[in-house]
Parts: sequence; C-alpha cells; structure tokens
Amino acid sequence: MKARWILVTLFATLLSAAAQAAEIKVLASGALREVWAELVPQFEKATGHKVIATFGATGPMAKRVASGESFDLVIMGQEGIDELVQLNKVTTGSRVAIAKSGVGVAVRAGAPKPDIGSAEAVKKAVLTAKSIGVSAGASGVYLMRLFDKMGIADAVKAKTATVKSGEYVGDVVARGDAELGFQQVSELVHIRGIEYLGELPAEIQNITVFTAAIPSTAANPDGGKALANFLTQPGTAPAKKKHGLHPG
Repeated sequence: MKARWILVTLFATLLSAAAQAAEIKVLASGALREVWAELVPQFEKATGHKVIATFGATGPMAKRVASGESFDLVIMGQEGIDELVQLNKVTTGSRVAIAKSGVGVAVRAGAPKPDIGSAEAVKKAVLTAKSIGVSAGASGVYLMRLFDKMGIADAVKAKTATVKSGEYVGDVVARGDAELGFQQVSELVHIRGIEYLGELPAEIQNITVFTAAIPSTAANPDGGKALANFLTQPGTAPAKKKHGLHPG
C-alpha cells in the first residue's frame, strides 16, 4: 500500500504542470489486461487523464496501426513494433519496453499434471494430451513453430482446440475443450478452474518483450508518452510480478 502511494504521489508531482486532462486512446496486448486494471486507475487518478484501452493480439493490432487507425499509444510484442518502425507508422525514438513475459503451461483443475521440466518432457506431454490449446497471438505463433521444429506439428494440428482472438487459453482448458494449454504466463495465472504448471523450460522458452510506442497518427502524443513513462516506473514492478510479468 505504501509503495502504491509513493508511486502515485511521485507521478502526480512529475505531471503537476501537465496540460489539461484529456483522453488517451490506447491499443494494448491482452497479456497486459490484468496488470492494466491495477495500474492504470492510479495513473488516471494522479493525472486526471482518461485512458480508453482496446486489447488484442500483436498481429491484428499491428495491422490496425499500419492501416492508419489513430491511437495515442500502442503496446504490443516488440516484433509488431519493429514492423511499425519499418513502415514509419510510429514516432522515431518513442519506443520503450514495458514488461516481459514467458510462455506458461496449464491443465484443468484436478487433472493429472504432466512433467514439463525439459524440452523432451514437453514434447511427450503434447503428444500424450488428447487436445491442445494455444493462443491466436504471439505465443501461439511461436509454439506452432516450436512443434514444427520438434517434428510433431502434424500431430498437434489434428488435436488443436479452437481459441478465438482475444480469448484466454485458460478458459478453454477450464471448460474441458483443451487438455493442455499454452499461453503467456500473465494470461494464465489469473484463470479459475485450471492448474498452472509453470513456464516452459529455458531451452525452449520464448520471452515476449511488450513494447510501447507513439503512433505517427496520435491525436494526443503527450498523453501517450506520459502513460508509457508511468508504466516504466520502478514502482510498477510489484504489480507486474503479481500478474505474471517481469519489468521491461
């Protein structure tokens, strides 16, 4: 509680001379949804700004920004930001790392817990499971490449459950539509009805760096920058860790 008060007070001081409160339109990764719900109200209280956020997966979000849709801040996997930089769709020098997350594994609550302590153990667990759930986002793209590298892509495709864009893999696992689920840790740890087994072993882990940048079409770039700066403050680290993220 004390750390939170210090964070809010510090940021309020930094923005005491800020312009009149305004709306900040944000496009952000769904992996940040839970930590967002805890931190952004603090920012709004300290600054008077109103943050309007839309959450999604990196690929579709990058396409929205590339098409010219206006946002004051975008936060997505760094690969998506790299693409937007190449297209000159974000302001030069505005990118900043917000948080990092690895890929986690889960089963339905009460189900047997397979060994995931090594790459070979994960491969065995995937082949043994009757159904697999992977996200429609960056972690899902990575996992399908990993399964292809392991030589089990065809076997996985035949038993992959449908996970819609914006839907949590954990929810699919909890309702029994997938026996084994993979997604960003921050998108698994808060789901009820599942057993979170842990992160993929280091030898096959993929770390996503969620990165913020100001789109070139931003109507309120100063507001976007203020929010990005807030989300990188050291005082936000406890909340990030609580929700399965690591500071950027």
